[in-house]
Amino acid sequence: MAVTRLSTGLSTRKTTDPLGQYFRPDPTDAHQFMDDFDFFGATNWTTTLIGTGTVALTAGDGGILLFTTTGASGDAVSTQKTTEGFSFETGKPAWFKVRFKVSALTTVVTVGLQVTDTTPEDATDGIFFQTTTATGAITGYVRKNATTGSTSAAVGTIVADTYTELGWYWDGKDTVTFYQDGVAKASVTGVAASYLPDTTTTPSFSVRTTTAAAKTASVDYIFASKSRR
Repeated sequence: MAVTRLSTGLSTRKTTDPLGQYFRPDPTDAHQFMDDFDFFGATNWTTTLIGTGTVALTAGDGGILLFTTTGASGDAVSTQKTTEGFSFETGKPAWFKVRFKVSALTTVVTVGLQVTDTTPEDATDGIFFQTTTATGAITGYVRKNATTGSTSAAVGTIVADTYTELGWYWDGKDTVTFYQDGVAKASVTGVAASYLPDTTTTPSFSVRTTTAAAKTASVDYIFASKSRR
């Protein structure tokens, strides 16, 4: 594949901007979080356990964070980045992407940007995905105050022991689009007035076993970004 070479640089700002002569795109255009799990600082994440499960790095190409539940039905492991850093606004698009796999379909995975909550499956605010036990069906949620404003859409399915990539895009206007493996699967509209989360959120991942056997979830990366423009 040929490489396009911009030897003098590429700017995204006007010439009158302080970064107008900076030879790279303005890094302050967006607030960005990216964890590829080459490292894992436990103090940077708040982990909640049902049972005595673990969250730890494991060997694997690209950097892998391994969630392991204990073996009673209902045992769970969840972790959320310490300190919420993402809010949602009209006029400010936002993006999220995660790549992961589960050892078996008899699990419930919840992942996305959510309000800090010791029970992420029931979080009151956020834009996130949740899988259904046994079938592997994926549902995308946009939620503001669970009792008054929640909407959802069917996104696809996961396959046991097979990596999948899930993502969503808030267009800053009125629509959230959900993706699986690079393909748009569903959209929800009418978001701004009734469903857009109205509190700060944080990257979150949770796995719960629904049978009396330990389960694992392997997370390759978590990415989130919000426009500052």
